[in-house]
Amino acid sequence: MHSIFPMISRFSDHHNIHLRRYNRHCLSHPLPPPLPPHHQSTKILHLPHNFGISAIEAAQPLDYKSKIFERITIYKTLKIGIVGFGNFGQFLAKTLVRQGHTILAHSRSDYSAIAAELGVSFYFNADDLCEEHPDVIILCTSVLSTEKVLRSLPLQRLKRSTLFVDVLSVKEFAKDLLMQILPLDFDILCTHPMFGPESGKDSWKGLPFMYDKVRIGHDESRVLRCENFLDAFVKEGCLMKEMTCVDHDQHAAESQFITHTIGRILEKLDLDSTPINTKGYESLLDLVQNTSSDSFELYYGLFMYNKNAMQQLERLDLAFESLKKELFGQLHEVLRKQLFRTRERHLGVLQEPRALLKLPPNGNGHALPQRSGSSIS
Repeated sequence: MHSIFPMISRFSDHHNIHLRRYNRHCLSHPLPPPLPPHHQSTKILHLPHNFGISAIEAAQPLDYKSKIFERITIYKTLKIGIVGFGNFGQFLAKTLVRQGHTILAHSRSDYSAIAAELGVSFYFNADDLCEEHPDVIILCTSVLSTEKVLRSLPLQRLKRSTLFVDVLSVKEFAKDLLMQILPLDFDILCTHPMFGPESGKDSWKGLPFMYDKVRIGHDESRVLRCENFLDAFVKEGCLMKEMTCVDHDQHAAESQFITHTIGRILEKLDLDSTPINTKGYESLLDLVQNTSSDSFELYYGLFMYNKNAMQQLERLDLAFESLKKELFGQLHEVLRKQLFRTRERHLGVLQEPRALLKLPPNGNGHALPQRSGSSIS
């Protein structure tokens, strides 16, 4: 996007040039003395064709300049509606309010008290929120309830150019759903902050933020609005990753779904801290805490609506079986050696003959000592 400030600078130069010309004209052409009263009469003033009024021309670029700054002011701070004001919606609202954006919220549950503490206007009815004509609508619902919530919104009460943003953990599903339900006039931005209330509680700096500009209008105001929304995450130091929804789901299945799966498996073990925790064990406890703080509904959504999740689950199962075979195979080798060595010793194959202190003389009638386990028929 090209900057508008060079354009403003050119207009300012244009204004200064005309102002200097006007001043020079006034100095070199002083006004004539007024006519005596008896000579004053109404006359028609005929001006030369090349005569121009510089002051009016100078006002035009100044007026355009003021309009540009007005547009910048309007779209630098956005009016953002958050639909679904649960844990994650409140998490986003804290930062957006701090940045100066106007935040409106709607949810099935009554979060009016929490909203008031955060400086957010809470609406019990979605119609009332939509009639406020927010610039952006953020869908912070669960994966399983997104379609139902989206279809229940009174879209006809919104501005036709409203920007819809989702923050779901699965992107192909979200993209298809938004394009299917929303009219063509609405803009669509699919995003996924790769962090949450636990991992991003101290700072968002260095944390990945994925986005895909699915459908953004070509009007300068709509492009600028989208950029200003993304800039809210740039200001917090997020690592901005633009990629398609398809690529996101492939990567997320390998990273996010596996992470949540391992965390929930460890949660089933009911692990406790010990007096001799290692750094690795501390990391496992942190993983359990981070993943268990999310609802099972979110985890199920990662599995249900990402077609790559089943493949990763099967690979994880095969990897566990392979590891068990490797362990049991090593154990089998040890047991085999122990078992066959004991058997060979029992059969006398490996046992060395008992050392005799002194061989008996020949023909003395004494028999040689028998080997252990042997019998005489």
